[in-house]
Amino acid sequence: MTPRLRTVHASRYITPLREGGSLPAIVEADDDGLYVLKFRGAGQGPRVLVAELIAGELARAAGLRLPELVFVELAPDFARTEPDPEIQQLIRSSAGINLALDYLPGSVTFDPVVDRVDGREASSIVWFDAYCSNVDRTARNANMLMWHRELWLIDHGAALYFHHGGGADNRSRDPFPRIRDHVLLRAATAIAEVDAELAARLTPEVIRGVVEQVPDDWLATGRLAESPRAQRDAYVEHLVRRLDSPRPFVMEACRARSELV
Repeated sequence: MTPRLRTVHASRYITPLREGGSLPAIVEADDDGLYVLKFRGAGQGPRVLVAELIAGELARAAGLRLPELVFVELAPDFARTEPDPEIQQLIRSSAGINLALDYLPGSVTFDPVVDRVDGREASSIVWFDAYCSNVDRTARNANMLMWHRELWLIDHGAALYFHHGGGADNRSRDPFPRIRDHVLLRAATAIAEVDAELAARLTPEVIRGVVEQVPDDWLATGRLAESPRAQRDAYVEHLVRRLDSPRPFVMEACRARSELV
């Protein structure tokens, strides 16, 4: 059974993080935890949060390491103490349910020159990013942190890029050639070896359990289908079909690495 995300209530706005399309911020919640909050009212819209939730929780189900994801309830008057008018407007337009990652104090950005990654772990991350069509794990923007000498994945808002233009069925067998730009591709020495193990963890039941957690109002303006139910079904169908064997994205990742090394 897929664990359900907790819901916390934002209690204090601490500081904005002037990076990323979703204009995240560090906030404190009513459980005394600190979180990196992704706003549903940011310019890229709630689709970023949909991708963050689905890809993040599927990564967790696949055995990868990432901070806890939580729903964050944001009250409209949360903006009253923020002096920046732009941020005030962002907060007001994000009233309701948002998404956040647990803040990892003392973590540092992954550096591919300095930080070494085990070949099997690198292969699992490359496999997963090819599966969920994550275009944003490059040397320029690795979206990974080192914390307590372990590698942690963050920021999956650029995954599942098919949902920005519709056509989920047509993209389910996409080999994802952009995997050639993955920051860990050179270190991914065991892509074929981890394939069956990771695919077995992402059962249709697991995928459905993750997708079912997406709030209805995040799907209100979707292009995949008319209703939130139909949109969820489209995500599930795409993600399940993507695992049908043979998997083109695995073959493409292996091919791209062979050209690189």
